[in-house]
Amino acid sequence: MSTPEEEVGLLEDLVNDSVDHRGNPAVRSSTGGWRSASLIIGVEVAERFSYVGIACNMITYLTEQLGQSTANAAVNVNTWIGTASTLPIIGAFLADAYLGRYRTILGSSLIYILGIGLLTLSASLTLMGSSENRKPSFLMNVLFFCSLYLVAIAQGGHKPCVQAFGADQFDSDHPKERLARGSFFNWWFLFLSGGIAISILVMVYIQSNVNWAFGFGIPCLFMVMALAIFFLGRKTYRYPKRNHEKTNNGFVRIGRVFFGAIKNRKLMNLNKAVLLGEEGVEPCSDVDVEDAKGLVRLIPIWITSMVSMIPYAQYSTLFTKQGVTVDRRILPDLEIPPATLLSFVSISVLISVPIYEHVFLPIARKITKKPNGITMLQRIGAGMVLTCVNMVLAALVEAKRLRIAEEHGLIDKPNVTIPMSIWWFVPQYMLVGMIEVFDLVGAQEFFYDQVPTELRSIGLAFSLSALGLSNFFSGLLIIVVDWATERDGGHSWFNNNLNRAHIDYFYWLLAASTAIAFFVFVFISRSYVYRRVDQV
Repeated sequence: MSTPEEEVGLLEDLVNDSVDHRGNPAVRSSTGGWRSASLIIGVEVAERFSYVGIACNMITYLTEQLGQSTANAAVNVNTWIGTASTLPIIGAFLADAYLGRYRTILGSSLIYILGIGLLTLSASLTLMGSSENRKPSFLMNVLFFCSLYLVAIAQGGHKPCVQAFGADQFDSDHPKERLARGSFFNWWFLFLSGGIAISILVMVYIQSNVNWAFGFGIPCLFMVMALAIFFLGRKTYRYPKRNHEKTNNGFVRIGRVFFGAIKNRKLMNLNKAVLLGEEGVEPCSDVDVEDAKGLVRLIPIWITSMVSMIPYAQYSTLFTKQGVTVDRRILPDLEIPPATLLSFVSISVLISVPIYEHVFLPIARKITKKPNGITMLQRIGAGMVLTCVNMVLAALVEAKRLRIAEEHGLIDKPNVTIPMSIWWFVPQYMLVGMIEVFDLVGAQEFFYDQVPTELRSIGLAFSLSALGLSNFFSGLLIIVVDWATERDGGHSWFNNNLNRAHIDYFYWLLAASTAIAFFVFVFISRSYVYRRVDQV
């Protein structure tokens, strides 16, 4: 028979609102924590290796293998990435309301493997039927894009759930584990960047120097490995309590709040007076009202974040196309593919995360006297400033590239290498890594933390959707600018001959829009009320 002290110790070792794989209350000492989180991080590293292996050089595949123009290829890449980043809203809803994060990840991984497998088949058939004067048939294009969008659908379930499931391994009510969860988002991004860097260096080389079938087939194998690793770790995970009625209540009660408010035409004045039910709708509690208010307050932050992320869409498209035109030799006999420069983004993250954790945060804590150093919104704002600076830098570098082309009489010789080293582009890629550490990671933690507990997959999907919609808007902006600058016989800013184009003007436009978004963001942030007082 256990003593009262032993019973208290046993209760303290149990994790609130979590169960183990058998459905029993989760024991802190044998489930969750960094051990389980590390397995989940490993799964996401493999997934990022696969996704980036497809995405990083996609614009090259579209222009060289499928014969698309630079503008059309950029729009197609933006649209695909946008879809992959927006669908998590649906995947997160299914996970939080019905399937649970674990089962959603398993199902999404199977769809992922199917999509990349068909993509590999498409590339193989394209290689078999390719010739200098022959473009892929309509059916080949259909197979390619169907395969590509299967991967986007898989992303919809995989992306919001894996990170949320990883964060679930830390108890937010336990002081040490709550701090560990804050570090989890940083180290999550660091290890992902390592996988991304390896993917870029290896897969771009294989795609450029071996063939595209291998370039897509290897990511497929990595996804098979990721699924196996994830399944083998199932006994160590903490699972949110899958009380179906309770989970659905998260949507039902929030929906009831907004339904009552809309009926009374006072959506922006959410209070108990307007939320009293009519025609069978039940009254809402104070918690329901506060949660609904919190979601409304997130919308302006989400919109400004989306606008500030539009420049992010250019890093894997226009940056890469610029790199094609310059001297890419890093050694006398070694020329690198332009997409390889994306590895500097990951290298920057690998450097920035430890500096952020071990240098920046300790200094910030001493200055602000806050456990978190800076607030999540301050972190996002810093990323916006860096984004604006990066667009200015990119515009200046592109203007220099155009001047060198003009000085050497290469304006109408797009296939001749411009005598400008590709190293000129490295600083803007390094800044992208710093932007990710501040803006993207900050946004993920913010939207995860600032929604009701049972809707946290939705919160992460909210963050991802901002990035996804920014890609859609980037594609739309390119279409509009291309049309506006090409009409009346002018040269488009996105002319296929980049020496006749003016991508630098486009970068200035993005710098200006980001600056405006930042000032609006600051205005909104000053009145934002956090759900938890320890974030202030």
